[in-house]
Amino acid sequence: MPNTIDSKQLLMGQMMTQPLMISSLLTHASNAYGSTEVVSQRVEGDRHRYTYSDCERRAKKAAQMLAKLALQPGERVATIAWNGYRHLELYYAISGGGLVCHTINPRLFEEQIHYIINHAEDAAICFDLTFLPLVEKLQPSCSSVRHWICLIDEDKMPQSSIPNLLCYETLIEAEDGDYEWPSFDENAASALCYTSGTTGRPKGALYTHRSTVLHSYASALPDSLDASTRDVIMPVVPMFHVNAWGLPYTCPMVGAKLVFPGAKLDGASLYELIESEGVTMSAGVPTIWAGLLQHCKDHKLAFTKFKRTIIGGSACPPAMMQTFQSLGVQVIHAWGMTELSPLGTVAKLKATDLNKPKVEQDAILQKQGRVIYGISMKIVNGEGDSLAHDGKAFGDLLVKGSWVVDRYFRGDESPLIDGWFPTGDVATIDQDGNMQITDRSKDVIKSGGEWISSIDIENVAAAHPDVHLAACVAVDHPKWDERPLLVVVKKPDSTRTDEDLKQDLLQSFEGKVAKWWIPDDVAFIEKMPLTATGKLLKLELRNQFRSRNMLAPQQR
Repeated sequence: MPNTIDSKQLLMGQMMTQPLMISSLLTHASNAYGSTEVVSQRVEGDRHRYTYSDCERRAKKAAQMLAKLALQPGERVATIAWNGYRHLELYYAISGGGLVCHTINPRLFEEQIHYIINHAEDAAICFDLTFLPLVEKLQPSCSSVRHWICLIDEDKMPQSSIPNLLCYETLIEAEDGDYEWPSFDENAASALCYTSGTTGRPKGALYTHRSTVLHSYASALPDSLDASTRDVIMPVVPMFHVNAWGLPYTCPMVGAKLVFPGAKLDGASLYELIESEGVTMSAGVPTIWAGLLQHCKDHKLAFTKFKRTIIGGSACPPAMMQTFQSLGVQVIHAWGMTELSPLGTVAKLKATDLNKPKVEQDAILQKQGRVIYGISMKIVNGEGDSLAHDGKAFGDLLVKGSWVVDRYFRGDESPLIDGWFPTGDVATIDQDGNMQITDRSKDVIKSGGEWISSIDIENVAAAHPDVHLAACVAVDHPKWDERPLLVVVKKPDSTRTDEDLKQDLLQSFEGKVAKWWIPDDVAFIEKMPLTATGKLLKLELRNQFRSRNMLAPQQR
């Protein structure tokens, strides 16, 4: 039982009580950093730029517009949009007006999007022109949606089968912006994000104003994302993926210039935007950065001001980290989940680490890092017993904190175990508190009763110069129950035959992992299946290869 003291026994402080409101972040940016730019690559093809002051003025107009559409506090307003200034305005207009901003991932299967909209009972949907064909398919079966709003100028409004389709720019142009952000309970719902649903129906994480503001504070800290007004930050991670890891809130809080890439996330487009806008920091999943680094390699390019990138979503291969370092870019490993808003840990060196050899420093930075203040974590065995933080014992990772879900939206039961959220990750924690994900619990390979880390195998394979992407999955084995299979996409310029590269890859594991961890076979495919958020879709690979006839197992 927690040790608590009855408030009646305490001497209470005499400080102002001011609710933590999301709208206050944009108001602060407008007041303190009003001339700082927000730059957006638009779906229309051009580049838009304005200031934080402009952003708040238009966000207030959008809040007025939503109220005029008779949307009531607590109702959900969905967005299906790329990273851009209109999406940013809606983040604040919706939540700031007492509504709930529901960001929808357009990369999900159409059936999943239908489910999400109807489960959330969205009252309005705001969408980029890119997604008009998708929205036209969705509209007939989304009975709760009263308003469909296209995020476009009046003169570019499309012909559509959607009845009474509204134009965002026309609607906000009719408002005067004379609007005062309302104040209300900081525990009111602010935003709704659904999980990607790779293991069942997507589940909704319903954030609060309080949890979001606290998350923004924590993510800006020096030993967290270290964001400041001197930065130019480009969130490549989509605003429909856990609120772009909170950066649309953190950047206005610290006054950083924001650069939004829009729909073009290829290496050439990202490089041009990074260089032309002086981006100093970015954030995204490894699969996105693979394209950027390949573009730099092909054209012998370097970066001028780009100094660090946050990589999360899945583990960053050491080879990718080293390539970034060779270009003068620091990789900051981070870990989190939709259920954590999302940030949980960040890999940074302590003062005592600075005197260690570089190889030891790199080993620390390749882990997922220490918890940031506001999050607690532990690892447990199958019986729920806590395990040692020695960097060797690995078990199920549990977390709790001020921005961790208590239950899912409209969920009947809480997923918590004695107050802790089970992440579904398997991890180790060392004596300095550095956590390292060894696998997802559903992806871990159990061979002969012992666990094999698929991530360690993938990291070795990803370092090979002929490998573009690598995944390791379990396949059935008559003696050992499961054995690891390495699945590889070769680089486009590779001239190696499959058999030649397979033998080279298998030899590359010698001395780097335990001998019995070495995959028994390598499968080559043309395209790696990815989830809606750019992670390896191992479920599809397991289904494809589960019954594959393996080669004779190695002597172990």
